[in-house]
Amino acid sequence: MSAFEYTALDKTGHTRKGVLEGDTPRQVRQLLRDQELTPLSLEEVIRPTAQRRKFRLSISAANLALLTRQLATLARSGLALEEALRAISEQIETARLKSMILAVRSRVLEGHTLAEGLGDFPNVFPEIYRATVAAGEHSGHLEVVLERLAEYTETRQHLQQKTLLAIFYPALLTVVAILIVIGLLAYVVPQVVQVFSHLHQELPWLTRALIATSEFLQQWGLWLFLLLTLVVAGLRYLLRFEKPLTIYHHFLLQIPLLSRLEKGTQVARFSRTLSILLDSGVPMLEALRISTQVISNRPLRQAVIQATTKVREGSSLHDALRQSGLFPAMTLYLIASGETSGNLNDMLERAAIIQERELETWIGILLNLFEPLLILLMGGMVLTIVLAILMPVFELNQLVK
Repeated sequence: MSAFEYTALDKTGHTRKGVLEGDTPRQVRQLLRDQELTPLSLEEVIRPTAQRRKFRLSISAANLALLTRQLATLARSGLALEEALRAISEQIETARLKSMILAVRSRVLEGHTLAEGLGDFPNVFPEIYRATVAAGEHSGHLEVVLERLAEYTETRQHLQQKTLLAIFYPALLTVVAILIVIGLLAYVVPQVVQVFSHLHQELPWLTRALIATSEFLQQWGLWLFLLLTLVVAGLRYLLRFEKPLTIYHHFLLQIPLLSRLEKGTQVARFSRTLSILLDSGVPMLEALRISTQVISNRPLRQAVIQATTKVREGSSLHDALRQSGLFPAMTLYLIASGETSGNLNDMLERAAIIQERELETWIGILLNLFEPLLILLMGGMVLTIVLAILMPVFELNQLVK
């Protein structure tokens, strides 16, 4: 049985789109006619491999977490996998996402594993997701693995959402502050300083500096904005290449405060991923290879790759990671404790939790410090503008006296 995307007309002449399952296109057309719909077009969701690679579907972290939790709940209830996928597809309103779930179900009905069906959509289901599902199917504990995956995706989605919400207000405040200052310098200040244009005396240095800054923004402001835009676009383009990206990531690791945040984020992601893979039955070397892919920082990724080579040669994991000098001491201690006790996956999860909590604490401290500092900076700039405008007035009053 395959899934088919259809376009049809209802009784009122309105176009309706959706997805139906059937053995043949003819059967699906008959199903549409039974629903009093006139089929216009019909396309099978399962496509050749070359075409499927072009079908770049992507979903948000929240939708992936919800989808995983639904699948884990239905699998835990004892429902057959193909029935669980069908039930999930009926709950989805987005046509493309529904088509994807039905395409995975069709692969399962053909005799393929769930991991193979998910592999048709690598942009939606990352390698860690597929490898964990494959390990669960191989061990016969798919429902347990799916629950761990659901917790993992929900934790990542919650952390991303919490971070975005925390950054949103300071970012908005910064943008508004910059726009206010630019507006004052480019439009308000020129109107005010015209009052002093008829004076035949030298203006205070602060007023002259303010007038020069205002004139510069009026003449070159647009070009400066275009230049900054080109610089940002150029940097983003350069960061697509491996060597500039490695230099940038190495630079991040040299800045004291940013280094702590960068290491905390990457190490927490690595530790949690490795914990899930090992707990799902994935072999150590394969788990390390997959976990390497979730590390975006290139020096840290290279350190894990080198550690994997040392582990393959017989070294312990904590010794191999310690030689890089990039991993926190607490994480290395927990890994060493886990290797000694034979409970490495739990120690890795604990290390991830510690790093995530420390990361949240540092982000909270930085944001709490940033807001008053920004307010003080804005107040200082506005005070400078006001003083630059008022100083000639004070001098004029002295002359009148």
